Amino acid sequence: MNIIYDRQTDTLTIVFTEATVAESDEAAPGVILDFDAAGNLVALELLNASRRVTHPQQVTLQVTPTP
Repeated sequence: MNIIYDRQTDTLTIVFTEATVAESDEAAPGVILDFDAAGNLVALELLNASRRVTHPQQVTLQVTPTP
């Protein structure tokens, strides 16, 4: 998984897999979902990210413990 913040375009993209994007859908204004040919989610893109995320250039990863 890759998280990319482009300051120039103010776009935050989370790429879940390197599969080829076959279709994109605007789920809500400024929220783009990319899907592969099988309908699996490939990436999520937020436009105007600095208005939607407090610190788009800062990432924290939390993994819950296995029971």
